[in-house]
Amino acid sequence: MIRKHGLVVGPFQCNCSLLVCEKTKEAVLIDAGDEFERIKKLCETQGVTVKYSLHTHAHLDHIGAVEGLKKWKPETRICLHRGDEDIYKNLVMQGQLFGISYNPPPPVDQFVEHEETLRFGEHELKVIHTPGHSPGGVCFRFEAGTLGETPTVFSGDTLFQSSIGRTDLWGGDQRQLVKSIKERLLSLDEETQVFPGHGPATTVAAEARDNPFL
Repeated sequence: MIRKHGLVVGPFQCNCSLLVCEKTKEAVLIDAGDEFERIKKLCETQGVTVKYSLHTHAHLDHIGAVEGLKKWKPETRICLHRGDEDIYKNLVMQGQLFGISYNPPPPVDQFVEHEETLRFGEHELKVIHTPGHSPGGVCFRFEAGTLGETPTVFSGDTLFQSSIGRTDLWGGDQRQLVKSIKERLLSLDEETQVFPGHGPATTVAAEARDNPFL
C-alpha cells in the first residue's frame, strides 16, 4: 500500500502530496509548490527517499519548491510534461507578475508523456495528459487498491470540486480543458477519488453529476 501525506503550501494554498511505498519507503512528491522547509521536514520525519518530484503543470504555485528540493536531494528527478517547458523556464517572470521573487528553476530531469507509467517502490502510477489549464497539464492516476479501495487521480488545476481550472493564463484554452476533462477524467471509473491542486477532494461521479462547468 501507499501512504498519503498532505501539505497545503504557499500563498495560493496548493495541495502538495507525499506518497510513500510503505514497504520500501521510496516516495514521490506531487506539486511541491512552496514552503520547501515544511516539505523537507515531512520527508525527513517519514524517513523516505524521494524518487520523483511530479508536477501537474508549471505555474509558480506548483513548482516553487523545486530549487530547494533539488539542492537538498540532487538525485530526485523533476518531472513535467514538455508542453509546459517554457512556462517552467519562466518562473522568475511568473513571480514578478505576482510580486514574488524566485531564482531560475533547475532543469527538468524527465519529460513525461500521456499514458506513461512511472514506478516507485512496489507501485506505479499512470500519466494522463489533460491540456487546457496549461498546454502541458497532466494528472496522475493510481489503480484501485493502491491508495485505497477505489482508483485515485491527482488532478492538479484541471478539475476541482464543483469547478475547473482557469484558462486566462499562459497557453490556457477553455474548450480544450473541458474536452480533456470529459474525455480523459470523466471517462474514468465513477468511484475514482479526485485530489485537486487546491481545495477538497471529490469523485469522478460527483463532478460528472454536479459540476456546473461541465
